[in-house]
Amino acid sequence: MVGIYIGSTAAAAGKNLACMALGLVLGRDGRSVGYMKPYGQRPRMVDDRTGDIDAMLVQEVLGQNADPEVVTPVVEPANIRAMSLRGGNALERVGAAYTALSRGRDVMLVGGTGSLFHTGRARGLDGLALVRRLDLRVVLVERYHPHPEGGGIDHDAILYAADVLGDRLAGVLLNDLPESYQRDAEEVLVPYLAEHGVRVLGLVPHDPLLHAIRASDLAVRLGGRLVCGGKGSQRLVEGFLIGTMQVENFMSHFRRHANTATIVGGDRTDLQLVALEGQCPCLVLTGNMPPDELIRQRSEQHGAPVIVVREDTYTVARKMEEILNSQKLRDLVTIRRGADIVAGALDRAALLAQTGIPKGENR
Repeated sequence: MVGIYIGSTAAAAGKNLACMALGLVLGRDGRSVGYMKPYGQRPRMVDDRTGDIDAMLVQEVLGQNADPEVVTPVVEPANIRAMSLRGGNALERVGAAYTALSRGRDVMLVGGTGSLFHTGRARGLDGLALVRRLDLRVVLVERYHPHPEGGGIDHDAILYAADVLGDRLAGVLLNDLPESYQRDAEEVLVPYLAEHGVRVLGLVPHDPLLHAIRASDLAVRLGGRLVCGGKGSQRLVEGFLIGTMQVENFMSHFRRHANTATIVGGDRTDLQLVALEGQCPCLVLTGNMPPDELIRQRSEQHGAPVIVVREDTYTVARKMEEILNSQKLRDLVTIRRGADIVAGALDRAALLAQTGIPKGENR
C-alpha cells in the first residue's frame, strides 16, 4: 500500500480538488483508494458526529462513507478562542485512524490543510509531522498567484520544500495557470525545477468557472444584503472591477471583462447605471447606501442583483479577492469539471513511477 500526502506550501492551492481528481483517476484504473484528512478547520456535525466539511465533500465525490470522526480525527475552528491548543494525543489518533482506513487499500490519499509546514503545528499535526509519522510520499499542489506586475509560481517555496522533504517528494502539480503563463511554465519553470530534482506532474490550466461564486452566496460572504434583482441571484461572478474612475474610462474597461461584478460607492449612480447597461452580473454598493429607484428598475429588468454592504470600497475589494481566491467547490457539476481538468493535465506515468503505486486491474 502506498500513502500519498497532498499538500502545498500555501493555503488555497487546490488540494481538495487534487485529492478528488487523483482518487477518481486511480479508482477508474482499478485501484482501491482510501482517503483521510487528518486535521480540519471547517467543522460540521452529521448525525452527532463531527467532521470536516471539505473532507466530507471529497468522500462524497469518491463514493466513500467512512466515519467522519475517523476520516478527520482532529477538527478545530479557525477562531483561536474556540481551539484546544493544549495536550492530547493528536498524532497517535491520526495514526490509528490511518491504519484503520488503509486496510485493504492499494493507495491511501491524505489531504493536507493550509500550509505544509505551518498549519496544525500547535497540535503537532503540521504536514511534515504527518508525512514522517505515516511514512508518506508527497505531491505538492502549487497555485499560480496573480500580480499586477506579472504573477507566477513560487519556485523558491517549491525548492525549499524539496530540500526539506528529500526523497519523499514525488512531484508537484502546478495549478490554475493562466494561458499567458503556460509557455513560461513549460519552457522555463519545468526545466528549472527538473535541474533541481523536482518533477512536475502536471500543468493545470486556469478555468474561471472553478473560482466563480453565485451572487446570492457572495452577498452572504460579504455580510451584505441583496436588495433587488433577485431573479438573477444564481448568476456567477468570476471577478470584480472597482468603479472609481471616470464614466468614459470605466465603460471602456468594463466591456472587456465578462462575468465581472462591479464594486462601487452607493453614491455613484452614474457608474452603477453604466455597469448594469453593460450586462454586469452583479453590483456591489459600498457605504451602506441603497440604490435609487432608477437603479432598482434597471436591476430588475436585467436580472442583475444589487448587494449593499457597510464597508468602504477598498475593504470590500480586499474581501472579494479573498473570497474568489479561496472559493470552495460545492456544485458537483463544477467538481467533476475541475477533476477532469486536473486528471487531463496529470502525467499518470510519472505519478506511478514517482510514488510506486501498484498497477491497477485495468492497466
